[in-house]
Amino acid sequence: MKFKMIHENYNVSDLDRSIKFYNEALDLHEVRRKTTDDFIIVYLSNDVSDFELELTWLKDHPQPYNLGECEFHLAFQAENYEVAHKKHEEMGCICFENETMGIYFIVDPDGYWLEILP
Repeated sequence: MKFKMIHENYNVSDLDRSIKFYNEALDLHEVRRKTTDDFIIVYLSNDVSDFELELTWLKDHPQPYNLGECEFHLAFQAENYEVAHKKHEEMGCICFENETMGIYFIVDPDGYWLEILP
């Protein structure tokens, strides 16, 4: 039996701020949205992959999300690693860099870590 990964969910405290971050930092754009009285779910993707990032905003969750020790992350391969690094450096969102491995991590507005690979 085969399974295809289709999306990853992150709960966010400010949907507009998160959409703006993911658009600017990783060129992800909204592909669809589900809205109810209690929550909004927005799916982000790009033209490089059909994998989607699902952002969920919950009406009755005013406190920041507890992400534990942030020992999980989503990884992105940069077409031009140096240009991506410069952009993320200018955005001030690089939170960890491992020069030996040639990778770095950026952090989104809610504290989720995203790995950037060459």
